[in-house]
Amino acid sequence: MCGIAGCFHSGNAQIDQPVIQRATERIKHRGPDAFGFFQDEHIALGHRRLSILDISEKGAQPMIDRSGNYVIVFNGEIFNYRELRNTYFPSDHPWRSDSDTELLLDLYLTKGPEALNLLRGFFAFALYSKSDCSLFLARDRFGKKPLYYHEGENGMFSFASELGALMEFGVNRSIDKSSMAQYFHFNYIPEPYSIYQEVHKLPAGHFMEVKKSSSTIHCYYQLPSCNVEVDTNYHSAQQKLKYLLDEAVQERMISDVPLGAFLSGGIDSSVVVALASRYHSNLKTYSIGYTDNPFFDETRYAESVAKKFGTDHSVFRLSTSDIEEQIDSVLNSLSEPFADFSAIPLHILSQKTKAHVTVALSGDGGEELVAGYNKHKAEYALRQQARLRPLAKLLNPAFRLLPSSRNSCTANKFRQLQKYVGGLTLSPADRYWSWAGILSDEEVFQLATLTDPEYQEYDVRRRNILKSYRRTDNMSDYLRTDIQLVLQSDMLVKVDRMSMAHGLEVRSPFLDHRIVEFALSLPDRYRISGTMGKRIVQDAFKNILPAEIYNRPKKGFEVPLLSWFRGSWKNRIENDYLSDDFIKEQGLFDVESIQRIRRKLFSVDPGDSVATTWALIVFQHWWKRQKD
Repeated sequence: MCGIAGCFHSGNAQIDQPVIQRATERIKHRGPDAFGFFQDEHIALGHRRLSILDISEKGAQPMIDRSGNYVIVFNGEIFNYRELRNTYFPSDHPWRSDSDTELLLDLYLTKGPEALNLLRGFFAFALYSKSDCSLFLARDRFGKKPLYYHEGENGMFSFASELGALMEFGVNRSIDKSSMAQYFHFNYIPEPYSIYQEVHKLPAGHFMEVKKSSSTIHCYYQLPSCNVEVDTNYHSAQQKLKYLLDEAVQERMISDVPLGAFLSGGIDSSVVVALASRYHSNLKTYSIGYTDNPFFDETRYAESVAKKFGTDHSVFRLSTSDIEEQIDSVLNSLSEPFADFSAIPLHILSQKTKAHVTVALSGDGGEELVAGYNKHKAEYALRQQARLRPLAKLLNPAFRLLPSSRNSCTANKFRQLQKYVGGLTLSPADRYWSWAGILSDEEVFQLATLTDPEYQEYDVRRRNILKSYRRTDNMSDYLRTDIQLVLQSDMLVKVDRMSMAHGLEVRSPFLDHRIVEFALSLPDRYRISGTMGKRIVQDAFKNILPAEIYNRPKKGFEVPLLSWFRGSWKNRIENDYLSDDFIKEQGLFDVESIQRIRRKLFSVDPGDSVATTWALIVFQHWWKRQKD
């Protein structure tokens, strides 16, 4: 796991080495162990290394092939690289290292782009051919590793792992107002767009070829789109899932540096720890807990799992003030607006975990694959009971009067109920859009000052996101849309940015593509039963996991923002980030909309104004930093 950056020109423009050095310095946190550069008359490549496999100098990058013609910079891990060595190369192949980087380089030279379909792991890389004066870039199937790029004037092309590094190449900083609107709907910006008009993200499962003054993007991987269910009974499906997960966990244990696991006490992380403990004696596990906010604390469940499997468990117990002290650090780690506030505890957990290990396994992806979120159960229930819709229309006005917020159990239930009942009155596509977002489109358009073309572009992007959601009787299309939107642009971005801010590699066995494809082939009855989501995961491992982690309220990985915003952050909100004078000077937001959000935040019924305020704080902090 590393950080990469580069600038390519097919003509004769000289690229200054100090520029690539500054770009790679901006992503030093992604690779604190070493750095390297390559430069000729057409390209400058930079690499920051986080040493995981073959930590010797033999695995250093940029790596040049034996012919001296090809140069690669690679960010990620290929878990089946030794298997690929044995399968596609003779026993006397002259390997110079035991690194997956060298395997990837030689495999590409042997197979071309077809090599991408053979890889199990996560990656973003760029490969330069001197003789062809061309550049090949690729990103893993689900986009765990980021890759931003910019196509400038006169054939100049630049790329980087993070937006901040890319800006060192002189990219125009004009804000994309349609992206800004998407951000305030979702609290993140869906790929392939970025906050800047001239910067894009290479989509997950795609590769890009850059030659002379042209570039082309190709898709090499798509999620299965058919709704053909597996021809197997429930018991056999459980056994297959257990086999696939066990193999995925075992593959992700390879490491030449200390390895551990995140353990929240939820089903998914508990499953990963249960399987990993088979292959690692005295496995180190890590949890985070809240000393003064028991509503959000779930450490007792994690400790139960740790005891069951004999792990060396550490709980980082934090007070509200401990967490609050880290907010500025979190804000400073974001080179693009991203407002999933569960990033705050993950940032702290990653920081503290890195003091002990360099690699951590996680349970990320389980919710999206087998319907683990409340919205999945709500959608499934609605499909089973269509008669609820007329009743919802009658009750919706009354439910809107209930006080709601995310800061207590009762108020959070009211918030969820309001969103659920409101969704019942919408069409299937509009309901998905509503439940996936924070602000409605109407609220977004009131907040942001968009032109007609920007409104139209926002609508085009909305239709593209929903094109895979066809509202069949099977939930697979719903889950597929979640994988392509929520997982790729929210969950995986959060894990990558917060873990790599501290040079910690996080591996997610649930996101092995074989498991994802198997999960999407399941019938709904294997996913949801009554009020229980992720049915097959829960049942497959029920005989080995502690009973107490089942059938408990799911609170998520959240923090008590409301008390901060009404306390120590109130002055900062009212007199800095959201002050009338600053909003007017900035010229990006409607002043009256900001005033309404402030009033809502400090009222007895804050609702989702907490999430919107956090999104505004993140955006304003980012905006000030990028203007400096």
